[in-house]
Order: sequence, then structure tokens, then C-alpha cells
Amino acid sequence: MPDFHYYRPADGHGLPHDPFNSIVGPRPIGWISSHDAQGRLNLAPYSFFNAFNYTPPIVGFASIGYKDSVRNIEATGEFAWNLATRPLAEAMNASCAAVPPEVDEFTLSGMTPVPSRGIAVPRVAQSPVSFECKLSQVLRLQSAAGTPVDTWLVLGEVVGVHIDRALLQDGIYQTAAARPILRGGGPADYFEIGAEAQFQMHRPR
Repeated sequence: MPDFHYYRPADGHGLPHDPFNSIVGPRPIGWISSHDAQGRLNLAPYSFFNAFNYTPPIVGFASIGYKDSVRNIEATGEFAWNLATRPLAEAMNASCAAVPPEVDEFTLSGMTPVPSRGIAVPRVAQSPVSFECKLSQVLRLQSAAGTPVDTWLVLGEVVGVHIDRALLQDGIYQTAAARPILRGGGPADYFEIGAEAQFQMHRPR
């Protein structure tokens, strides 16, 4: 049997860095564009992001703290998710700067807002894939004891999808070709998906 390190999170992990984010990872990045009621743009990455349903397609991200993205989405009922790729990694990182709400992270990161089709929120022109989303739920997380946590889960129905046709081979989306980046653990670890890491398994019949 392996020699296990065991800890209770409530008592601390006893390690140089909290391993939780490293174990649950690498994780997709929720690069979320939104705007407030006055139309001021916001672009921010969230490392707690994923897809949760097929029909209708639903994606979600968790914001630790009630940040501008959550406030904007509650006010307008819309947001866009933009795929963060290796060529866009530095821009994505620049967009996570802690700045006042009036600062436009599109400008800050050098990204170009381009109109969406079904929502008023723009998507990132340089991103090869974007989802247009309508807000379905905002949930404040709570502990097992029912204590509210300073984290909000935002869920949205995908009502429009933009895909760079270069990523479609015989109509099949090529995940590795997009070079998506994912958040790892530690203070600064990221991963890139590559074709050399790909393998296939079919479901048992």
C-alpha cells in the first residue's frame, strides 16, 4: 500500500502549498466576457469552470468573491465564454489584473471585442471558440453545515457557438489543434493540451 498523506482541510493541509487545485486539475479556464448595465466591458478568467449539461448545453464558473463578472451577469442576464489558448495565454493572464470596474480588460489585455449574434455581450475576436450564454442560475455556495461561502456559481445556457472552421476536420472538432490551456496547481502552473497526449477509449457495449 502507498504511504498516504492524510489531512482534514479544516485543520490545514500541512504542505508547502495547498494541493487541492493541483489534484483537481488541470482545469478548463472560464475566460468570461460581460458588461454592466451601462455597457462597460469586462473580461476575466476563472479557473473553476466547466460544462455541466448537454441538452440544453450549460456551462458554469465559480467566482471566489462577488466580483464584477457576477455583478454584470446578474444585471444583464448574459455572458460569453472564450477559449483561452496557448497563443492567447499572456493576454488571458493580463485580463486577470485586479482593476476597478471602469477599467476595460479587453483594452488592458490587447484583445478585440467583436459583436455576438444572440446576446449583447461581445466575444473575444482572437479566440477560436466562443459560447454565447444566457444566465440560468446564480448560486451562492455553502458548506456542509449550511454556512454561506464567499463564492458564487454562475450557470448559463449556451445559445450560440462560434468555432474557427480550421479546427473542424471532416466536421469533427479537433481539441488539441486549438491548443487550449488549462490551469494547474501551485501559484502559476498551466498546461497545454497536445495531440501526443491523446488516446481513445470507447464505452463498453
